[in-house]
Amino acid sequence: MVPEVGDFCVLLPVYRGDNAAFFRRAVSSVTLDQTLRPAELVVVVDGPVGPSLTAALDDLGAGRLSGGVPVRFVPLPENVGLARALEAGLAACSHEVVARADADDVSLPQRFERQIPLVADGLDLLGSAITEFESDESLPGVTRTLPTAASEIAEMARFRDPFNHPSVVYRRSAVAAAGGYEHLDKMEDYWLFARMVAAGARVANLAEPLVLYRVGAGAYGRRGGGGMLASELRLQWRFLRAGFTTPAQFVRNVAVRGGYRIVPAGLRKPAYRVMIRR
Repeated sequence: MVPEVGDFCVLLPVYRGDNAAFFRRAVSSVTLDQTLRPAELVVVVDGPVGPSLTAALDDLGAGRLSGGVPVRFVPLPENVGLARALEAGLAACSHEVVARADADDVSLPQRFERQIPLVADGLDLLGSAITEFESDESLPGVTRTLPTAASEIAEMARFRDPFNHPSVVYRRSAVAAAGGYEHLDKMEDYWLFARMVAAGARVANLAEPLVLYRVGAGAYGRRGGGGMLASELRLQWRFLRAGFTTPAQFVRNVAVRGGYRIVPAGLRKPAYRVMIRR
């Protein structure tokens, strides 16, 4: 039996680099397929998109993809990046509880039935494990499981992101209390979650995977390079200045996490497997 809980939104950004077929699948997975459906789907269109995504957005607006879930579009005139797009989307959400979703991932049907009651009972931020897949949803890969208890989450946050961003459900007020999303390329979610933890937000993770996370060719290559190293170093400086990490933790993180960004792409996958099991 599906529990009775308050209304909630799903926040899903899309931009020109997203695949239209993956976007359609992502939308249906957070609306039509859910055993507990949201009261609203907020889609942030982060700048101009091509004809395939435009057609998918038109179908969504016409009610052909969401199974009757109301859709609110937030069109942005130019691409502003994930953090600013999510801030615009949060401002447009009609409800306090918001579930995040990405435009190329698949939420399992029981996701909101499992997560929303726990947030309704008092949590500020709740994530889950996610399972990677490449092209076929029926062929799962590695599952990224994270600590479930608040104390363990706080400890992990000093070294790596303790939440899988596409899996989280949070309270808008708790996000705002921590200062909201701030632009930091590829690191905006970790920076936000660290500030929420530091601010005393009530946090948890579910051990079960509730999202299928799409990893395509080049996924591990994109986790490295000069741009990622620069973002990593900016993140670690912010942690240190905020008092979130100690000088010793800062040195460790720069050495380990920074080093990960510059190793050859062929070594990054096994290194990542080691990191996610720490």
